[in-house]
Amino acid sequence: MRKQTKRKVWALIDPLTHAITGAAITQRSKLDQLRMLEYSALDAITKGQGTIHDWRTLVDVLNLSETMARNGIGKDEVLPVCQKAQEALHQAALRFQSTKRMGLSGEGIQSIRELIQYADLQQSSISRSEFEKYIQKTKNYIKSNNDLVTEIT
Repeated sequence: MRKQTKRKVWALIDPLTHAITGAAITQRSKLDQLRMLEYSALDAITKGQGTIHDWRTLVDVLNLSETMARNGIGKDEVLPVCQKAQEALHQAALRFQSTKRMGLSGEGIQSIRELIQYADLQQSSISRSEFEKYIQKTKNYIKSNNDLVTEIT
């Protein structure tokens, strides 16, 4: 007779709840926390007290929205706004290098406000699992471009 083993079943998560959560649209409270972070970063830069971390927060919003737009979520509306916001953030980075103060032009502030509004619409119109997929896709894209830059130099 063979030795009988008892296989352990780990109940770490409830698979049904996990599937429902992944298929549901991201909770409004979570998106509101994200928007508060983004608007506070924009506010700090607008007031001239912005840091590199604030700038990075806005760049992350830009990259994520652009990735989602390139994959068909608000493509025609978001991509022109992304282009304007990218130019504004690039100018802010150049300004920071020369003056050590982060700042945006009036047009740049407006384009980033529009970008944040579009990002909110994009993120609230897809499921949480899709949202996480786009976050991962954006991270992978940025990482692959950074690896390419280090290979060239």
